[in-house]
Amino acid sequence: MENTVETTAEQTPAWAGVDWGTSNLRVWVMSADDTPLHSLGSSAGMGTLQPDEFEPTLVALLEPWLDAGRTLPVICCGMVGARQGWSDAGYLSTPVSRDSRSPAHGVATHDDRISVAILPGVKQASPADVMRGEETQIAGLLHQTPAFDGTVCLPGTHTKWARVESGCISSFQTCMSGEMFALLSTQSVLRHSMQDSQWSDDSFTRGVSDILANPASLSSQLFALRAENLINDVPGHELKSRLSGLLLGAELAATRTYWQDKHVTIVGDDRLAGLYSQALSQVETQVAVADGASLTLAGLIAAHHSQQES
Repeated sequence: MENTVETTAEQTPAWAGVDWGTSNLRVWVMSADDTPLHSLGSSAGMGTLQPDEFEPTLVALLEPWLDAGRTLPVICCGMVGARQGWSDAGYLSTPVSRDSRSPAHGVATHDDRISVAILPGVKQASPADVMRGEETQIAGLLHQTPAFDGTVCLPGTHTKWARVESGCISSFQTCMSGEMFALLSTQSVLRHSMQDSQWSDDSFTRGVSDILANPASLSSQLFALRAENLINDVPGHELKSRLSGLLLGAELAATRTYWQDKHVTIVGDDRLAGLYSQALSQVETQVAVADGASLTLAGLIAAHHSQQES
């Protein structure tokens, strides 16, 4: 039995935008005037799929809005375009302008009810760096605020710090603080001291300030967390919060040219954006926070228009 949804002419989907990361998939079904008709989510991220599983996963989500004899354009961003994803979409080289008309990477599909294009990521030759997905959020920020000039911080597993000048991503730097936190707290010797799920703002704040005062001490301060638990019986939630502060403080030390004497816009969810705001407030940096999902959608809308014009 076919799964269909009745729509009016105004509600008939005109295209779909997809943010397909390593861990999650999000789809917006869009009207002709770029109004989201439906928002769909799935835990079927790039990291859980083989190349031949991407199309069936996408079709299964979109099935209620697909009709025989009509092709729905789908534009994707994120790790779906990585070498390990559905199809390698390549990279644009910095500086990358919001007005870039580089065509998206077309993907052959078996189901003729969809046509799929994947946006390229961005690469930087020196120092070598890459991003996928974050550039769409930056494009969304520029779509909403064309005159934006400053630093964008995009927290995540691999946090990006990007310098945006005259409508271009001119340079960026990636820090693996999120992945390091996950590995150290769950797979290193520190895991035995970090079973507590509570949080301590004071411990986090001290971790940031202590490592900023002496970045070279990171390795020894990490092991001190284990020793504090064994010798002084410091609670796990305090140590876990301090670990987060140490790693974020080390990240700030490494990215000083991006935030010092700059205005920083943090793009992300409330939890991570809040931690970065708290850390940056300790170094007296002015910050603004923008919602990551809404900027991704704005970037996909801008890309959809660009692809139509190119």
